[in-house]
Amino acid sequence: MDKFKEAFKEEAIELLGTLEDDLLKLEQDPQDKDTLFAVFRVMHTIKGSSSMFGFEKISHFTHQVETVMEELRNGEIPVTEKLIDLTLRCRDQIYAMLDEDTPELDKSAQELIVVITNLVEQRSENPDEAPEVKEDGDPVVEAVKTEEEKLPEEPETELTIKEPEKEEVQEEDPVNKDVTYRIKFHPSPEFFLTGSRPLLILQELQELGEYSCRTIHKEVPSFDNLKPENNYLAWDILVTTNKGRTLVDDAFIFLDAASELEITEVHCELIPGTEPRIGEILVKNGVVEAETVNEALKGQKKIGEVLKDHQKVSEEDLNTALSEQEHIKKVIEKKKPASNSSLRVSSDKLDKLVDLVGELVTVQARIAQIADHERNTSFASVSEELERLTTELRDNAMILRMVPIGSTFTRFNRLVRDLAQDLDKAVLMNTEGGDTELDKTIIEKLNDPLVHIIRNSIDHGIETPQEREAKGKNPQGTVCLKAVHQGASVSIIIEDDGNGLDKDRILNKAIERGLVNDGNGLSDEDIFRFIFEPGFSTAKVVSSVSGRGVGMDVVKRQIEALRGKIKIESVYNQFTRITLSFPLTLAIIEGLLVRIGSEYMVIPLSSVIACVDLTKEEVESQKNRRYILFRDEILPYIHLKKLFEFESDNRDIEQVVVIKSTQDLVGFVVDEVIGDYQTVIKTLGPLYQDLEGISGATILGNGRVALIVDVEKISEIARHNSKEHQKV
Repeated sequence: MDKFKEAFKEEAIELLGTLEDDLLKLEQDPQDKDTLFAVFRVMHTIKGSSSMFGFEKISHFTHQVETVMEELRNGEIPVTEKLIDLTLRCRDQIYAMLDEDTPELDKSAQELIVVITNLVEQRSENPDEAPEVKEDGDPVVEAVKTEEEKLPEEPETELTIKEPEKEEVQEEDPVNKDVTYRIKFHPSPEFFLTGSRPLLILQELQELGEYSCRTIHKEVPSFDNLKPENNYLAWDILVTTNKGRTLVDDAFIFLDAASELEITEVHCELIPGTEPRIGEILVKNGVVEAETVNEALKGQKKIGEVLKDHQKVSEEDLNTALSEQEHIKKVIEKKKPASNSSLRVSSDKLDKLVDLVGELVTVQARIAQIADHERNTSFASVSEELERLTTELRDNAMILRMVPIGSTFTRFNRLVRDLAQDLDKAVLMNTEGGDTELDKTIIEKLNDPLVHIIRNSIDHGIETPQEREAKGKNPQGTVCLKAVHQGASVSIIIEDDGNGLDKDRILNKAIERGLVNDGNGLSDEDIFRFIFEPGFSTAKVVSSVSGRGVGMDVVKRQIEALRGKIKIESVYNQFTRITLSFPLTLAIIEGLLVRIGSEYMVIPLSSVIACVDLTKEEVESQKNRRYILFRDEILPYIHLKKLFEFESDNRDIEQVVVIKSTQDLVGFVVDEVIGDYQTVIKTLGPLYQDLEGISGATILGNGRVALIVDVEKISEIARHNSKEHQKV
């Protein structure tokens, strides 16, 4: 029975989270009948389930709350702020009861029942109030009008006529509607010589939706006549997408004039039971006549084989039709409702899976290294297949760890509401990008840092309504919580339209504490970063919320422990914006393996822009200036061998890996760029956790350890060194 109780607790926690969100939505829009009914359903579900699994105390308490919810649903009492407050307190009480073993209700629960009972009794003693609420046109009353009362005013026949008209209007819009395109892509023989890569085009098409691709290699010559620099392949592609024809065309925007491209729309019904037959596809494509197909159907063989044997269709046309049939079947299959769409899995099991995949990636790298050394064709083929499967398994394992950040965002609606009430402020919270996915480990540890930042935004940032009006602002302040994808990282932005940070005041406090002698050479962000120092506070009054200088230093440590970065922007009396940037996953990344002397390092591939040569003559001609010209721009660089004190080869030609950091481009000078490497991230031990410029380590195929470069930190050092050399 215990396992069922645990399952109930997990489900109840999810339901209570949904209940809190729905109550806050109902407070903002009391006319939302769907939300009102959802609140009642949650209470009803918790009451029934708790009684079933032996949580009688929760069942009894929830029954009292459900009575109020039923009157609310029936329009007998209106939605008010006090009622929402009461229901939220009841929600918190139920949450606390999940871990209580005592059979009796505690004092706080009993007090809540008294308040609830009084509310119901007051309502029953004044039944004449109900008609007044209805006459006022209360939206809650309107929400509970039965369907039978509405039907006579609008006959069913009229509804059935209007519905198809709406569907026809939607179908005319080419975007947001699934359309299947057939793409015949035949690059010219000189395609590779233009610097183009077909694989990138195919990957771009794959990202648009459901994708099928067939490679045509009939023009590949014998080995003696093959020219490695020429292209001999063509592709027959099917893409089903709801993003419109324009994005399909854009994938081929840089196609050379000699290449052949044909894009046609495949007209088909993507409805279960309407899967096309081979004969229908061949007739539709104009390959054969309908009479020929009907004649072939009389035989015992498959229609494709009959038509091919009688030379009515070519093998190429038949393969094209088969690929179209398979693609449409695949699209239709995905549209069918899943009988079991989700499965609850313990996070420990998921972490174990990712650990095993990480070990597999390391073994695969070792096998690839052995295969390269042995020069055995059969072994190399098996190694390549293993690499493909390992990469696919790795990507799927990473997807399992990714969860939308929206559930984390919604938790803060309650925090903002309660805190604003305590401080007598009017604050509206906006959220954007809730569907942005991030590694579950990061999301689990984000709660505390976000709580500190949001509390500071409301306490220090947002002014009182009177102060805001005096400044010409809206009396209601705004806190915006937003998540956006930026390459291989996710940025979480917390912004308020309050006081902003007082740069002069922060600098004076930093000087007073001896953190800096003066503000010369410090940028605005350098000054703002003092707020992350332990015990640092500019608050004149210590409140129950903040002002003691505790919290922001903890935020900095927690964010950096997750390999995250913090950026602060602020304009006094206008806004404060704090941006937290995190890698998409903490487990496995694509890296660029480089060598410095006898040591190996890995640079996250998502940050790499290009690799260029750096000659000894260029270094000597610059004297102390560490710059190169890259794409007509001055690029500062830093020697990793000098930074980490590695022994180097003293090569005449070194390699500069051009990096895109959060601010600008920077070059990392290494002895040799080896190539792409799937990097399984290993955390460093306690002695090396604070090592500057290193974010972790990985194990190479030969068993050696390679350090993972902290791109942002080294970029910051490179920029600082360049400024110092400019002064000289």
